[in-house]
Amino acid sequence: MKHIREEFNSIILRNTQEEDLDFVVNCEQETENAQYVGQWTKEQHRKVLLQEDILHLIVEEKDTNKAAGYIILAGLTKSSKSIEFMRIAINDKGKGFGRESLKGVKKIAFEELNAHRLWLDVKYKNHRAQNLYKSEGFIEEGVLRECILCNGSYESLVIMSLLKHEYTNTLTL
Repeated sequence: MKHIREEFNSIILRNTQEEDLDFVVNCEQETENAQYVGQWTKEQHRKVLLQEDILHLIVEEKDTNKAAGYIILAGLTKSSKSIEFMRIAINDKGKGFGRESLKGVKKIAFEELNAHRLWLDVKYKNHRAQNLYKSEGFIEEGVLRECILCNGSYESLVIMSLLKHEYTNTLTL
């Protein structure tokens, strides 16, 4: 498991620990998050903490050291160096933690994990997240039409990505 502890303006990104898992499960089940974030059991989260291919991080508020959200990155060991930004859930909304976490994920993926490509899927109806990703340089690649079943109806996913050279170009602006 890769050890991460990165400090930013208002947050710290650090490895998720066993004692964080109740927060993680509650965070993804929070009403505003549950409609957009996959639901895992505590045991499912526990299993990925030990996987070399997955990075499970806590978003911690810097001033209070209180957990504000969590992040999962996957595909760390793939030879293609294509890392999936699998999940982000922020409980404490409206404080910029989501944007700052996204900036942190890009830094970790490209500068520490040496990714060539950082990609994600986002529900078609999650316009707030799509706008955030676009504003941070992610490019829409396409739509997987009606590919997931949620609460009895099919939903589409938008695939977005950012390449290392695109990330590097944003640093020089």
